[in-house]
Amino acid sequence: MSALCFLQPSGWPRPKGYSNGIAAAGETIFVGGQIGWDETGQFAEGLAAQVERTLANIVAVLAEAGAGPADITRLTWYLVDIEDYMASQAEIGAAYRRVMGRHFPVMAVVQVVRLVERQALVEIEATAVKAL
Repeated sequence: MSALCFLQPSGWPRPKGYSNGIAAAGETIFVGGQIGWDETGQFAEGLAAQVERTLANIVAVLAEAGAGPADITRLTWYLVDIEDYMASQAEIGAAYRRVMGRHFPVMAVVQVVRLVERQALVEIEATAVKAL
């Protein structure tokens, strides 16, 4: 049984790559901002590779709670260069699908001046709800 119900107002165009809203019931899991480095602190090269590693890090944290990508209800992305993001959408989309499949939660994408780790190009926070 799925804990998620995707909300699509009648007459609205279908969003591409995200959802307008999700209703969820179950155990809530909050994942702090993850960045595109591995367990040794080495950063992936380029934005798409960092996005893929960042999402993989989120999935690793969720696994600790017995959850996975399909349980994610919200992602908030912080980028240091929105133009790089716009120019890399095809590569980012492919990286996203490799980690997340075709699950598209609600999302916000925001440009920031910089992140705490200078080599980080993206930081992503996640909220998930695991069915009870």
